[in-house]
Amino acid sequence: MGFNDFLKKIFGDKSSRDMKLIQPWVEKIKAAYPAVEKLSNDELRARTLQIMQDLEACVKADKEEIQHLRDTVEDLEVEKREAVWAEVDKLKKKVRETQEQKLTDYLPEVYAIVKNTAYRFANNETVEVTATQMDRDLAATRDFVTIDGDKAIYKTTWIAGGNPTRWDMVHYDVQLFGGTVLHQGKIAEMATGEGKTLVATLPVFLNALTHNGVHVVTVNDYLAKRDCEWMGPLYQFHGLTVDCIDRYQPNSDERRRDNMATHPEDLVQREHNFAIVDEVDSVLIDDARTPLIISGPTPRTSEYSDEELYQTYRDRVENVVRLQKTLANQLLNEAKKKV
Repeated sequence: MGFNDFLKKIFGDKSSRDMKLIQPWVEKIKAAYPAVEKLSNDELRARTLQIMQDLEACVKADKEEIQHLRDTVEDLEVEKREAVWAEVDKLKKKVRETQEQKLTDYLPEVYAIVKNTAYRFANNETVEVTATQMDRDLAATRDFVTIDGDKAIYKTTWIAGGNPTRWDMVHYDVQLFGGTVLHQGKIAEMATGEGKTLVATLPVFLNALTHNGVHVVTVNDYLAKRDCEWMGPLYQFHGLTVDCIDRYQPNSDERRRDNMATHPEDLVQREHNFAIVDEVDSVLIDDARTPLIISGPTPRTSEYSDEELYQTYRDRVENVVRLQKTLANQLLNEAKKKV
C-alpha cells in the first residue's frame, strides 16, 4: 500500500468527503418536493413570489438606511464622510450575509420548486396560470405565452437556438447535487450528458430571487444565446427576467461595457452578485493564456485624457509620497531613540 493509499484509507479522498457534505442537501430537497408537488400552478408561482418578498423584507430596513446615508453624505464635512462610507460598507456586508443565510435556508424548497416546474413543463403541452402583467408583456414579444381572458397559457415548446425545442427535462439527483455545489461557490465537474445546462437553472433561480442579478458566463456566443432561450421560460414562468448580451449588436447602447466607462453615469450593470462560469477550465486555463484586450481611444483634448490627468495630479502625488517618506523617517528616528 502506497502512502497516498494509506492516507485515503484513514481520511478518505476529497471527492468522498464532499459527497458526504452535499448528500444531506439532496435529501432535504427530495423531502421538500412532495409539498411543492401538491400546489396548483397559481399556488406554485405564489410561493415563489412569497419567498422573494421575504428575502426583500429581511433586508429592507438596512437597505433604507444605506440609501439614507448615501443621500445625506454629501451634506457632511469632508472629514466626517469617511465614517459614513464605512457604515455603508458595514451595512452592505450585513445585507449580503443576511441574504446568503436566507438563501441557504430556502435552498431545499426553491430547488424543489424548480424541479417541479420542470416536471410540469415536461409532462404537459401547456401550463395555464392566472395572468400577471409580466405574462401579458411576455405574450406581446414571445410566442410561447398566449393570453386568454384572465389566463396565461405557457406552451412547453419554444424556439431555442433557431430550432423548435420541446421541454423534456426533469432534474435528477446528480443535478440537484451539482446545483448545490455551484451555489456554494465551488466547481462542479460533470461529464458530457449529465445535464450541466439544467444543473445551472437551480442556483441561477435561487440567487435571482434576491433581485441582485445573476450572470451565466460562457465562451461560446451561440450557446449563450441558445441556453438563454432554452432555459429562459423556466425563469420567466416565475416572474424573473432573462436576457443575453449576444442578442444585441456590438457597440450598441444595450451592449456597453462597464470597464470602458469613464463616468459613473455610464455604468450599466448592477453590483455584481452571483455568476456561474461554464467550461471554467477553458476560461481559467486555455483562454487565460491569450487574454482578450479591450481598449478604447484615449482622448487628447478632453479634460479626462490620461495624459492630462497625469500632468494634473503628478505634482500632488509626488508631494504626498515625499511627505509620507519624511514622516516615516521621523517616526523611525524617534523609535530608535527610545530603544
